[in-house]
Amino acid sequence: MPTGICLTDSTEPYVPSQAKPWDVSMARHLYRRIAFGAGKASIEAAVQMDPTTLVDQLINEAIARPLSPLPAWGEWTIFSYDNANGRDFDLIYQHYFEWAYERVIEMVGGGLREKLMLFWSNHFVTEFEGHQTPPGLLQYHKLLQIHALGNFKDFVHAIGITPAMLIYLNGEYSTVQSPNENYARELYELFALGQDNGYTQQDIVETARALTGWYNEDTIVAKFDPIRFDFGDKTIFGQTGAWGYDDVINILFEQRGDLIATYICKKLYRFFVYDEVNDAVVAHMAAIFQQSGWEIAPVLRMLFKSEHFFDPEAIGIQIKSPFQMICQQLNEIEVPYNNYGVDYFWGATNLGQQLFSPTDVAGWPGHHKWISTSRLSDRWKMMEYLHYLAAEYHPTHLRDWASAISPSQSDPDIITQTIIDTLFSKGLEDPLAYDRASIVFRSDIPSNYFDDGSWNLNWPQATWQLFHLLSHLARLPEFQLS
Repeated sequence: MPTGICLTDSTEPYVPSQAKPWDVSMARHLYRRIAFGAGKASIEAAVQMDPTTLVDQLINEAIARPLSPLPAWGEWTIFSYDNANGRDFDLIYQHYFEWAYERVIEMVGGGLREKLMLFWSNHFVTEFEGHQTPPGLLQYHKLLQIHALGNFKDFVHAIGITPAMLIYLNGEYSTVQSPNENYARELYELFALGQDNGYTQQDIVETARALTGWYNEDTIVAKFDPIRFDFGDKTIFGQTGAWGYDDVINILFEQRGDLIATYICKKLYRFFVYDEVNDAVVAHMAAIFQQSGWEIAPVLRMLFKSEHFFDPEAIGIQIKSPFQMICQQLNEIEVPYNNYGVDYFWGATNLGQQLFSPTDVAGWPGHHKWISTSRLSDRWKMMEYLHYLAAEYHPTHLRDWASAISPSQSDPDIITQTIIDTLFSKGLEDPLAYDRASIVFRSDIPSNYFDDGSWNLNWPQATWQLFHLLSHLARLPEFQLS
């Protein structure tokens, strides 16, 4: 761990005590990590529950969550986009964007399942630009949701022959005459083992031969054509035979199970805990992963219930991704958001995180890469715009929210302190920052209205005071952390 961050290695269940209380701060930490934050009612309900029971409930809800509804064009094929002038790319992109806008809205309130959808879309990467098939995207997204908390071996098997992946990594052009190595390489380097970890170039060459024969017919289903398949013997990880697609997956998990378990658990750890992994915790996760037969849910149940996960040092050390920042703020200020999917989609895109189109096949690098001089100012602007939407189109909402969470309706210092405590994992490092925030909140209201107690949150002007305060807070360094 980096200097200043020293988490316990214990993966024993977190048992609340006087020294380690289960309180609002811990509940917010749980919701920020395994989902995209939560509002006041959810947090209050959470602290009335045992944390172990709550974790199980949230995971069970994610497993039972229905799949996303199909759009009107949900059963189209890629050929449905053909017209007299060829392929209608305007309609293709119209469908992609409209559907992606709806998925952003689904993510905000989707909890763990949608948080994992984001994780797996950055693991089993396809870029929409790389396949340009809305029906293929639907099938790919469906797989992410079905397998998000399911069996990882089944997940790996399914993803390689989904049409979007076959097109994106050129699998549909891989034949006995010309095996294509793209998917074989990424299967080992990015999807299962990690770069230069337990495989050779010859393993890739032989695996590519074993993966031949599969092609995309209509972006709805992949099909196997024996004429395209290489029936010759291949040697993969020292095993020789006339291997095909199923054999590749079986051999991979049989011969490289330890490496797979460690690699995937490290990625899950980085996503849910911190970028610098704790090897002891990852080793425990990996052992559970293998012992469960590659089930994802038991690994996360252990992690989310552990003393390690609830260590106070683990709170407020992750840099928010663009979607985490946007969705968490929407949930925690409880602003109506259902009509603004387009704004949040393009806001995240401009910050480097376009849904279903990561940077490249290696995915978004994340963590410190989310922050740069230009990106930081753009993050500020995005939050200001989010707060503007709330203030302009829901003029009473911010006042109602502040009234609901604050013990005072008329003391600007208490209101400011309460909002900071609600939105910031560990408050503000500089005590003077609270005073500066309160000054921003007071805005242009003459001081005598505060002094004589005549001002309160029911004033219409309070909406824009809250807008200025929230936008100011979003510019502070601590706001970038979750």
